[in-house]
Amino acid sequence: MQPSPTHRASFSIGSEAAARRVVDVLTEVFFEGDAAVAAFERPDGQWDVTLHFAAEPDQAWLRELVATSAGNEIAETLAFDIVEAKDWVKASLEDLVPVPAGRFVVHGSHDRDRVAANKLKIEIEAALAFGTGHHGTTRGCLLLLDHVLKSARPRRVLDLGTGTGVLAIAAAKALHRAVLASDIDPPSVRVATENAALNDVGNHVRVIRATGFAAPDFGKCGPFDLVLANILANPLRQLASPMARHLAPGGRLILSGLLTHQAPAVIAAYRARGLVPLRHLRIEGWSSLLLRKMG
Repeated sequence: MQPSPTHRASFSIGSEAAARRVVDVLTEVFFEGDAAVAAFERPDGQWDVTLHFAAEPDQAWLRELVATSAGNEIAETLAFDIVEAKDWVKASLEDLVPVPAGRFVVHGSHDRDRVAANKLKIEIEAALAFGTGHHGTTRGCLLLLDHVLKSARPRRVLDLGTGTGVLAIAAAKALHRAVLASDIDPPSVRVATENAALNDVGNHVRVIRATGFAAPDFGKCGPFDLVLANILANPLRQLASPMARHLAPGGRLILSGLLTHQAPAVIAAYRARGLVPLRHLRIEGWSSLLLRKMG
């Protein structure tokens, strides 16, 4: 059965605190299922707030509600449109062209035969978990991984917050060694495990569910010579101390998931724990960092 179109209302606001305040108000007003409310940060620091409705909303009332929580100036910019029904999975697959990143190429099954034989192919389909390789953060991590592997052969590797498992798969394919991968999200653990098997590295990649470093597996498998963590700026800052403890002396750390303006604060947090920045890639407004633990 073809899904019905949805009605959308959207506006932009200038700070995370303001966006959170408005989203909290809107979420409390609407009963569960009446509206889906989301906020996303843009590379320029602005926040886009979007509401999706199954039925057409009362525009005047909604504008008044936004004015109350965000001010008249923001309410005046509130825009309404209709999102037509669409097979989004099919459309997303059509848009996913192969993405090269150094020796790696991330692709979908529909492009399996289009990738050069001398590349390390990573087959990832659009899924619930984050990470198809098309986002600037994933590509940045792969490029930094390729850079590291030109001069080092890390023995103990961790992919923290693995998503679809793309980084763990890349490391396992290049090194032919065991890689530990973790994620807080159960669907991500399942998807990453399936993708590792699909890419013929299921015997090398072990995926566990864990919050941060709160699992005995990290102590048993570490300290790590290489850690990849493509998550978000705030969690990365909070994880600076345990990350440093689980990284071997001289070990390398690849971080991403942060907007370019957030990079200095993340670098400062890790520098205070004895990690020095080696490289900083900027792709599509996102930063990817390579750091090394002193000692």
